[in-house]
Amino acid sequence: MKAVDLHTHSNKSDGSYSPTELVDYAVTKGLLAIALTDHDTIDGLAEAINHAAKLSLSGQPSVEVIPGIEFSTKHDEKDVHIVGLYIAYDSPGFSARLQEFVDSRIRRNIKMCRNLQEAGIDITYEKLLERNPDAVITRAHYASYLFAEGYVKSRQDAFAQYLGDHTKYFVPREKVTPSQAVSLILQAGGIPILAHPPLYHMGRERLDHLVSSLKDVGLMGIEVLYSTYTNQDERDMLRLADKYDLLLSGGSDFHGVNKPKLDLGTGYGKLFVPEEFLDKLKSARRQINPATL
Repeated sequence: MKAVDLHTHSNKSDGSYSPTELVDYAVTKGLLAIALTDHDTIDGLAEAINHAAKLSLSGQPSVEVIPGIEFSTKHDEKDVHIVGLYIAYDSPGFSARLQEFVDSRIRRNIKMCRNLQEAGIDITYEKLLERNPDAVITRAHYASYLFAEGYVKSRQDAFAQYLGDHTKYFVPREKVTPSQAVSLILQAGGIPILAHPPLYHMGRERLDHLVSSLKDVGLMGIEVLYSTYTNQDERDMLRLADKYDLLLSGGSDFHGVNKPKLDLGTGYGKLFVPEEFLDKLKSARRQINPATL
């Protein structure tokens, strides 16, 4: 049985690999499929899908690329991420809604740059864009900039001193709710998945309530395998999946060099997401009647 990776990122958000490089690396890793799930953007999907198709047509080893996205949402002051798989990313309505996310990020980034300038840092939003063309600017890009310019000793220091939620320079971004993200993914014909729930540190009762409420609005799956999960985490996620009849998903959350030692497909060495997960996702997809926005 081959492995799949249903949660990855490219340099169109906060990963370090281009979509083409990500596909090539997935081929070398022997993966059957990957889902490109960049944060709040679909800008890398066409490149990844087209490159995989070209490899296949030329008779070279290739990999299935699943069009996806990862929405950053807010629930009870907690960041909650919703992954969408098999989205109709070329839908004009879906693209228009995503532009609202991009505009929100731009406003936030301009404010954060101003805050950092007041701390004596020579930084502008334009400089970040010059170093990261066509990318959706995230705090990972700030960290790389601060490190490269010698303001901090490491990317971790950048978050501790300047970029963390509790620093005086941080600017929160306007976010949709998890239920709104689920609805948007469903409207785009996709499969909404609750990403890495143990990372939210909600406690069993609050997490159960979240999953129950999202199931009511159309949540279809949950990540039961993830790079940082303990054995207990996996058991807890499987229990929730069984309780609420959710599809199983999983992935490495690969970011390239931006998450050192975390590898595509295998996470920190023990991750294995079986192709059986993908088969059941595809079966569920065939039962969906995609609606247009």
